[in-house]
Amino acid sequence: MASKLIQPPSMAASRGAVPRRTGNAKVFLSFRLSSFSDKPFRNVKRSAMDTSQKHGEVAAMVGLDAMKKANSTLDDFFKSYSMFHQLEPQSIFRYLPVLSFTESYIYQMDDLNEKIVSESACGSKVISSSHGWNAESPVSLKPLEDLLEREGLLTQRIQQEFRSGEEYWALERQLCYALSNKNKICLEDVMRADNLRSFYHRVLNLLLYKLRGEEVNELHMEFLSKSAFLVEVADDLVDYEEDVLEKNFNILRMFVGIFGSMNAPIELAKRISEAEETMKSLEEAIKEGGKISGFSLGTWNIPAVISNEEAYRAAAQL
Repeated sequence: MASKLIQPPSMAASRGAVPRRTGNAKVFLSFRLSSFSDKPFRNVKRSAMDTSQKHGEVAAMVGLDAMKKANSTLDDFFKSYSMFHQLEPQSIFRYLPVLSFTESYIYQMDDLNEKIVSESACGSKVISSSHGWNAESPVSLKPLEDLLEREGLLTQRIQQEFRSGEEYWALERQLCYALSNKNKICLEDVMRADNLRSFYHRVLNLLLYKLRGEEVNELHMEFLSKSAFLVEVADDLVDYEEDVLEKNFNILRMFVGIFGSMNAPIELAKRISEAEETMKSLEEAIKEGGKISGFSLGTWNIPAVISNEEAYRAAAQL
């Protein structure tokens, strides 16, 4: 199936452009953000597997491996979204430390959650009707939230997106656990998870608004959210076979579990078309304000679905 796609250039491999789960970095960096306007960071602390706490709270730390992986997302972020923030190339470095640390920490938690899913080691449940999450999960954004609050960068919107991220990770664990055990999964949960998982795009944009002292442009945020949703779907189509092997969350994999191998591509195509129509309307509205350019058109290619995941994994081991 081929269909037109409106999306930011080069965003189609935002997280898929780097290898997954390549091992933990041996060096961890713990940052205490100081005034970042034009001054260098102070109080940088480096240690191997540092587990220090400050005032009874776990310090937010990121590994070098996570920073390397996050660099791909940040590169795409600046290429695709700088026009909305009127950023000049030389001004990027002014905001890069905060954005890099934030994305690296989120990437690290995402990687940890995928490990939990892959090892089928988490039996946490999420109540679909309330859309809650397991607060006791080891995958938490609270240390990052505390750090941003101390630096005066935390807003209510960013807090909400952090909760969205934690809810997505809980849904990812629940859905993948259920699918691997051949239990029924709910379309509502799958679509909610797919909309929630691009929270990191929204966090980076909200942080940049805060760093620049600008009010959030709601029209831009809605457009970027829809764009990020399509990017995540595009990534899933590229990574489909790998995600089946690793038992990861993948929207095509979930749709096969709900609709069956024959109807899954058709149902997914419907959701893609709906999102594209919304994107076109938003694009026209933004163009009227002269704030958008450089968004490219692409095509969709839905891979052949895997009807028997166990047999596929077994064959891959030969």
